[in-house]
Amino acid sequence: MATAILLVGGFGTRLMPLTKNTPKPMLTVAGIPVTEHQLKMAKAAGITRIVLATSYLAELFTPYFGDGSKWGMQIQYAVEKSPLGTGGAIRNAAKLINSSESIVILNGDVLSSHNLAEQIRQHEAHGADVTLHLTKVEDARAYGCVPTDPNGRVTAFLEKMENPVTNQINAGCYVFNPRVLESIPLDTVVSVERETFPALVASGAAVYGYIESSYWVDIGTPHALMNASTEIVNRDGDFLIMPGSKVDSSARLTGGSSVAGNCQVLAGALIDSSIIESDCSIGSNAQISRSYISKGTKVEDGAKITSSFVTNDEIISIP
Repeated sequence: MATAILLVGGFGTRLMPLTKNTPKPMLTVAGIPVTEHQLKMAKAAGITRIVLATSYLAELFTPYFGDGSKWGMQIQYAVEKSPLGTGGAIRNAAKLINSSESIVILNGDVLSSHNLAEQIRQHEAHGADVTLHLTKVEDARAYGCVPTDPNGRVTAFLEKMENPVTNQINAGCYVFNPRVLESIPLDTVVSVERETFPALVASGAAVYGYIESSYWVDIGTPHALMNASTEIVNRDGDFLIMPGSKVDSSARLTGGSSVAGNCQVLAGALIDSSIIESDCSIGSNAQISRSYISKGTKVEDGAKITSSFVTNDEIISIP
């Protein structure tokens, strides 16, 4: 069975101000942290051991995820003293893995519902060095594109271009043969996307694409993250209230809003297309629209908040 490495060490600069005090993988999407969604995806694919490759605000992960037993998994933590890029982070985390089994790399910026178990199966059936999840987009000009031959082998990694040769893009989930990880230098800044993968293809290594265009989103900006949350909630209803929260019967939640655990929403409150993190109190008749309410925030009675990131100390407009 495969082992996984989850890359959660980035600064989340594009997600400011949401990441001002919280690493992006710990931001709430549909009631739970982004990382918890990814753990559940890995577990569904049969993965029970995962290493979190952390750096920025690394100390915030352990209190929530612990040793992983809550999810029926074994979680270990690899902390970078300084950012090493995607390749360097993977190599650093791989020091904790002593296995000949496939190693799955999950990107902390991505939420996906693709069939990870099938990606692993195809990787092992091909005897591949690396197998990448590729997804198809309507307009690939904003992305680098990844063409494949009729047998599914990757032929190139191309930078952004005005007339892309394919609409297949790198979706950020990789399955590695462990021998390939050993070729990445230790304690060195390396990008797998810009250095490792192009070098492997150029050398004739067996790099394959697993093509599946299921739900996939890069949550790298505030609007992308919030849209992902409302889309996930809307699959099952108009709102989501997590266990432990109390919402007055006269309050109204709509537009895919989510309320995380241990919150209180008082009478007459209106929450539309918003994310309420845990331990929040939403005052009576407060109106919150397209906003992100940070953990432990108390929103006053009658407050009117639109397109903002809110803590107890400040309200910042989301660009």
